[in-house]
Amino acid sequence: MRGKQVSGRAMLVLCLASFLAGSLFCASHMTWTTQPSSDPNKEAHQFPIISNKLKKLEASVKQDCDHKRKLVEGKSEDDMMGEVTKTHQAIQSLDKTISRLEMELAAARANKRLEGQVKLDGASNNASPPKQKAFVVIGINTAFSSMKRRKTVRETWMPKGGELKKLEKEKGIVIRFVIGQSATPGGMLDRAIEAEEEEHKDFLRLNHVEGYHELSTKTRLYFSTAISIWDADFYVKVDDDVHVNLGMLVTALASHRSKPRIYIGCMKSGPVLFHKGVKYHEPEHWKFGEEGNKYFRHATGQIYAISKDLAAYISINLPILHRYANEDVSLGAWLIGLEVEHVDDRSMCCGTPIECERRAEAGNVCVASFDWKCSGICDSVERMKDVHNLCGEGNGAVWNVDL
Repeated sequence: MRGKQVSGRAMLVLCLASFLAGSLFCASHMTWTTQPSSDPNKEAHQFPIISNKLKKLEASVKQDCDHKRKLVEGKSEDDMMGEVTKTHQAIQSLDKTISRLEMELAAARANKRLEGQVKLDGASNNASPPKQKAFVVIGINTAFSSMKRRKTVRETWMPKGGELKKLEKEKGIVIRFVIGQSATPGGMLDRAIEAEEEEHKDFLRLNHVEGYHELSTKTRLYFSTAISIWDADFYVKVDDDVHVNLGMLVTALASHRSKPRIYIGCMKSGPVLFHKGVKYHEPEHWKFGEEGNKYFRHATGQIYAISKDLAAYISINLPILHRYANEDVSLGAWLIGLEVEHVDDRSMCCGTPIECERRAEAGNVCVASFDWKCSGICDSVERMKDVHNLCGEGNGAVWNVDL
């Protein structure tokens, strides 16, 4: 049965009356429920769950504050700073461990892919020998025509024979002359290096054809080859016309041992040379912007060092790392986009003879010395011994370094 139709005006009045009644009821209800109480037990009875949580939180905060107060009480400011230093060192160590594990995981994945490719090619899958542990691998970049330079290096700052082996075994300091192959494999140049290696046992041969314009390729292969043989904390590249104080070098490296992803050298930002025919001409100059621009910061090529995880990165990504005309620019480009700490160590680029001699007299011996105008020691075959006598740290200094 249909009811009587209600007018629109009556419907509006009814809605307004219902809204007002509802508002009054809600207001009175809120006033009743939120009225402050003088009896905390009554509040606890009304909201038992909230009350219990508040009590637990209050007790937890009080316990934490008491614990921290007890830690601080009785300690001097030096003790507190010591605790802060220990915490900072622990964080750095953890960061380095994580970085190392990430790199080892990436390397394992790369090796797995390589093993899979080897199996597809039908080659034998013999297990590679375990890596040799070391603190640092120092690769001395040399060429077929540099036999006299190598001779002066062996007679000055580089140990030879039994001393070289002892340094490697007792200190974990590996030193090798780094050289590739000649354009005619098995020819006179290669045989000369093989004879020199037979006498001195201090070469690292690369699967690479030597050439001045191939230095970026040689640098990539050096790090990749070195890390496949030695498990070291650092990998150093130095030219054969640079004087090095081994004790100062390993001391400088050891100070960064707890840090991950370290790139150490004399950082510079030289001009990008646009014009053909000049030394260090950059064929890809257009990538660096307008004429007159400079390169990004990178270590000068005479000597630099990178930590293990960066060497692993280069090894893993070897095929896709772009090579610029200059090898020091190439290395800087490979690292510029990574989370890397650039360490500008000016003791790695002391001038000869005045600067390095003055520093040696003051007891602040340089890590490495050379002449900027020659990109190495000028006439190094004739002058290396003089630089060693004037700027050297003294025979046996490296044996006194605690690693």
